[in-house]
Amino acid sequence: MVERVRRYRHASQQTISDRLDELDREWDTERTLEANAATLAFAGCVLVATVDRRWIYLPIAVTTFLFQHAVQGWCPPLPILRSLSVRTMREIDEERMALKTIRGDFAHAGLQHETDAESLLRMAET
Repeated sequence: MVERVRRYRHASQQTISDRLDELDREWDTERTLEANAATLAFAGCVLVATVDRRWIYLPIAVTTFLFQHAVQGWCPPLPILRSLSVRTMREIDEERMALKTIRGDFAHAGLQHETDAESLLRMAET
């Protein structure tokens, strides 16, 4: 994360704004998991209706994993998504805040304490 921010510490405001726009479009782990689960569950239902009833195990497995993720915050596909560099919303938000700090969005906010973004920015400057 620090490496991502370090690249922008001397960038123009437009370059930082472009990166912030990219972050607004980036899918986090939750959204990716939900989209994949919906796609696989729907595909499984179509296969049950058109090919073979044994395909019912696909939507059962997918919805079980999705429920496990809702209850425990973890499910078997999650490490795969992480290995594919899909980030959590918190990680995306930390980068967003650090970039906004670099851009000077909070210069006149009168904040009384150091934010995580400012901490990351200090680390990026070293």
